[in-house]
Amino acid sequence: MQDTSANDRRAGGKAFGTTPIHPAFGVEIKGVTLDEAVSDAVFPAIYDAFLAHQLILFRDVALPPATQVALARRFGEVQVHVMNQYHGHLEHPEIYKLSNLDENGRPNGRHPDKGTLFWHTDGSWRQKRGLATMMYAEVVPSAGGQTEFADMYGAYERLSDDWKARIADLECVHNLDFSRTRRHGHDPMTEAQKREAPPVAHRVVRIHPETGRKAIFLGDHAEHIVGMDYDEGRQLIEDLNVLITPDDLVYSHTWSPGECVIWDNRCLLHRATGFDTAQEIRVMRRCTTLGETPDNSAVAA
Repeated sequence: MQDTSANDRRAGGKAFGTTPIHPAFGVEIKGVTLDEAVSDAVFPAIYDAFLAHQLILFRDVALPPATQVALARRFGEVQVHVMNQYHGHLEHPEIYKLSNLDENGRPNGRHPDKGTLFWHTDGSWRQKRGLATMMYAEVVPSAGGQTEFADMYGAYERLSDDWKARIADLECVHNLDFSRTRRHGHDPMTEAQKREAPPVAHRVVRIHPETGRKAIFLGDHAEHIVGMDYDEGRQLIEDLNVLITPDDLVYSHTWSPGECVIWDNRCLLHRATGFDTAQEIRVMRRCTTLGETPDNSAVAA
């Protein structure tokens, strides 16, 4: 991969470099602080890099919770997650905290959210879907605990013509209660949470509202296909979820403390990898911003 730092982007008189981190997508941002990145002069160029590369990485940054929420707001309205047991900072309910620490600061032996171990896109279970997610690493394990990302632009482009025709007009119901019960059933949603997050239908092939490119919109929250036999639809979803995540379209990020990754939920799937929850510590903070409410009547031509 070529380091493009020599070809600096310039915004408001501030130059910064971008270094590819995977052949398909993703860049590290260099030469600019987060304070500079969110400024009115520089942020438009940062956002252009986000759209062009789908994922941007900042290393060695201090990102207190209040600053993380302020950063998220540059990308749009920040979601307050329905699963309020993950609101790790009461003064900042926009932050979704993933931690395996007990009340004494020791590993508790439990994974905080097993649903994150399966391919998904944040907020697909909402009518107003997720736009950007920004994840910050506080404490990371010595082994495991990576986050993997899969390119849904490339996945769509690689599909055969038969597959493209098969899914062109399909809608899929995304259901947080379905995925939560299946993957983390020992801590199910409350009735109030279920009422706040009812199932919603989205097109399987979505058109990115800013780039105009087609991408697959699926993942583990996807429960069934509208108008199709439930079991037949489940099989299609499972088959397609495997087909759209080939190894060469996947970037696996090994975290270091003080890293912030911001990715586009509209064209990437992601998942975490496991780690030894009884011996190791992993503490991550996440914010997700909300994007557009789709027009499901629009045909993915």
